[in-house]
Amino acid sequence: MDFEHVTFDLPHGTFHALQGGDPTGQPTIFLHGFPDHPPTAKAFLDELGRQGRYVLAPWLRGYAPSPTAGPFDFASLTGDVVALIDQWSPRRQVDLIGHDWGAFITYDTTVTAPKRIKRAVTLAIPHPLTFIGRPRPAQLRRSWYMVFFQLPGSGMIARARDFALIDRLWRQWSPSLSLHPALRAELHEHLGASFPAPLKYYRAMTRLGMLKAARRLSHPITVPLLHIHGAEDDCILPPNVDDRRRYAAPHVRAVVPDLGHFLHIEAPEAIAERIATWVASGSLDPRGETNPTAVQNPKG
Repeated sequence: MDFEHVTFDLPHGTFHALQGGDPTGQPTIFLHGFPDHPPTAKAFLDELGRQGRYVLAPWLRGYAPSPTAGPFDFASLTGDVVALIDQWSPRRQVDLIGHDWGAFITYDTTVTAPKRIKRAVTLAIPHPLTFIGRPRPAQLRRSWYMVFFQLPGSGMIARARDFALIDRLWRQWSPSLSLHPALRAELHEHLGASFPAPLKYYRAMTRLGMLKAARRLSHPITVPLLHIHGAEDDCILPPNVDDRRRYAAPHVRAVVPDLGHFLHIEAPEAIAERIATWVASGSLDPRGETNPTAVQNPKG
């Protein structure tokens, strides 16, 4: 499927995105995470387009060719997405799909601009307050990089030897994924034009903006939301608590066997199909859920 490179003049600058699919279909925005950008998810975007969706995948703030200047607090990142929605789909609600940091932004957007979102899907990241509420020792060990990125010089180390540390994170977080060399080279090129801006997301976590975001996210989410998590994710462990109180709309959590952190790149067709099943029925076929932590909100 053909995707074109488009730009949007937003309050923070000119943002770049991939756009494709059926212009008459459901507007769907995909938000990438760290350390990533839209082209690596092209197969997943293709699958969304084949479902009849109209798909937009922007380079987020901090990721060239979109603006690399901060600030990088949640309000600013979410503001970019809301401004993009208002410009790209001013008359129709969008489905919002976010992975990793894109998932964090998706959660915040559902409480900041719920009337602009029809449905939300988050990949690999549970509700932020669930994530930080009960840190497990195993998760703290996996989160070492968040502390490392606070240190002076971490950006130089992360990009040394052609982003060897970044490649290590990809291998660690999704052990069964081997990113195509051409996709990896393109990603390295864009990260080279972006660094150290992507690391500033983590540095902003320790500041006042994170507290303000936590206050917003303490209100139950009123947008129907599907969370999909890879059982083999070695970056963010699948949630093991019942957090249905954080949702005032239908909510489904699915933990998928044999997939890691970049689950939409590992299995683009399967993840897109799970989203389509949820949209069609409001739930997932329980026979397809082999992990006992998968839960569905009774309201769903």
